[in-house]
Amino acid sequence: GATVMRLIQITDSHLYADKQARSRAGIPWQQFQRVLEAVITERPDVVVFTGDISQDETAASYALACEALSALPCPWFWIAGNHDQPELMAAEHPLLEEVDLEQWRLLLLSTQVVGKPHGELGSAALSALAERLEQDDRPTLIAMHHPPVDVGAAWMDAIGLQDRDAFWQLLSAYPQVKMILFGHAHQAYAQHHQAAGTDIGVYGCPAMADQFLPGAEQFAIDEASRPGYRVVDFNAHEWQTWIERVV
Repeated sequence: GATVMRLIQITDSHLYADKQARSRAGIPWQQFQRVLEAVITERPDVVVFTGDISQDETAASYALACEALSALPCPWFWIAGNHDQPELMAAEHPLLEEVDLEQWRLLLLSTQVVGKPHGELGSAALSALAERLEQDDRPTLIAMHHPPVDVGAAWMDAIGLQDRDAFWQLLSAYPQVKMILFGHAHQAYAQHHQAAGTDIGVYGCPAMADQFLPGAEQFAIDEASRPGYRVVDFNAHEWQTWIERVV
């Protein structure tokens, strides 16, 4: 079909219970509100929040996020990042593993390793993923917190998805996986990854809060870029995606 669906990815808001709290390069609650206002004007059909919603891991920070996200004109879904508390999230808004996007499926994978900055799917989650891909061959978009690729910043690549080789190996058997969206890296990223002759678009997203410097050896804030979000427009056969920044 010709019907175009618009999905927007937001990520890494690092909210505190205190709306005035500062991060390294701004006030997360204000940054969150500005990004959300811009997202609303894009008239999305679905919004995916790829983790690190909270910085202080409080119930109040998730309540704050949910209250604001209720202004969206569409359904929204979230996954836990390394900073998050899934139980507190689920108490506010469901943590789903799959969303039916009619012609597409959206799979939401948890890569959280409790108490650690890096991510891992683990063998049980990998088998479950294979099983779900086995059942349905509609074009599939996977959303996850940790990058399953090197983004080129040494310190960040050390805390990405640890079992990425097993993940890519699995995907090579399922050509219906077309796109992967990740958070965690606080920067734009777009590459195509070959898995058994299939071309998979792999996309990172600016954070709602501080941006991290691309290509940095050690942790560094990117003072030349702004908070933002990713837009994905797709129909049954193809997609277009780009980043928007918010002033």
